[in-house]
Amino acid sequence: MTTLPRPSTDLSAAEARRIALRAQGFLGAPDRRSGVRGVLRHLGAVQLDTISVLARSHELIPYARLGAVGRATVEDAYWKSGAEPPRAFEYWSHAACLLPIEEWPHFAFRRRAYRARPHWNHELPDGAYDQVVKQLRAQGPLTATDLGGAKRTSEWWDWSGAKVAVERALMYGEVVCVERRGWKRVYDLAERAIPTALLHDELDDAECLRRLVGLAGRSLGVGTRADLADYHRLKGEQVDAVIADSGLVPVSVEGWSKPAWADPEALAAPPRGRHRTTLLSPFDSLVWERARTERIFGFTHRLEAYVPKPKRVHGYFAMPVLAGGRLVGRVDPAREGRTLVAKQVTLDGPKAVPAVAQALVEAAGWVDCTDVRVERVDAPELREPLTAELSRALA
Repeated sequence: MTTLPRPSTDLSAAEARRIALRAQGFLGAPDRRSGVRGVLRHLGAVQLDTISVLARSHELIPYARLGAVGRATVEDAYWKSGAEPPRAFEYWSHAACLLPIEEWPHFAFRRRAYRARPHWNHELPDGAYDQVVKQLRAQGPLTATDLGGAKRTSEWWDWSGAKVAVERALMYGEVVCVERRGWKRVYDLAERAIPTALLHDELDDAECLRRLVGLAGRSLGVGTRADLADYHRLKGEQVDAVIADSGLVPVSVEGWSKPAWADPEALAAPPRGRHRTTLLSPFDSLVWERARTERIFGFTHRLEAYVPKPKRVHGYFAMPVLAGGRLVGRVDPAREGRTLVAKQVTLDGPKAVPAVAQALVEAAGWVDCTDVRVERVDAPELREPLTAELSRALA
């Protein structure tokens, strides 16, 4: 049985919450000079998803921290531009994520695991892999359609041989996504796109895991073993093997039943500064892990996009509202022309009304909407105060 080191610091629940908020970029002045790239480096991973309501999730994440950053600026910050090397690469981390390009070597352990994988959900036709690599070498960068078609039928899961092959090559690290066109991946050979100094799998698994556990700790500020493992979807035993050498320090947090570790820099100075008020993507790393969100904020969050409509409680793309360092409600948004529609609003009492109104108005301006319409408020008595607050903010 492993003997855990004695916690070096006792944190109150409020201190742990503020440390987590600062680590995720929601407490204190945002680093506008480093911009979107700085957000990506700070978080270590930005999740991608096909759903687009106000915007896609990878746009909502820097917006939530920096405010109304230009959407073209977001795209330019992530992907390869002209002759420049890419600033990020897409890979499997917490889920499909954008990752800082300098972390390429630290995902060697996962590339090796994929190469050794004994079975796959999609069959790979004979010769398809070599053909895709040959075509990219001769003609790249190319989309799956350029390579011979993304699908065999209209069913979303029915990939063509070329799509299976190029996605397999991406997982192996032989191919990377260098940009997105209409949300389609544009593939090229890693040997052309990844800077030469980074293009290697020389680091052993332990070194890769040490780095990723340390990064997870810095991005979370403070977290349990499960929190640290979930950030880049590691196994608990992988965290156990490297935690002592990760640079994180053991702490005890009020109300947490499990041992925790913290970034020593996060403990060096008390978190201070202004709290951000904003709508959060359901895929934001602040609320990735449901048990952690409940433990820190007392807030149960679930994406209901894939829940049958009659069973949804808060709406298709309910976005948590962050204000004053708390999660104070949810908004399920939509757009109709230049109107942001709050299809369903859930408020944590009357005190949440001004914050939710502020978050809605700021989001509306970011996506070039000039009006906000509220359709349903779960607490009917708060509908009038919310619409009045919105009217004042929009005036």
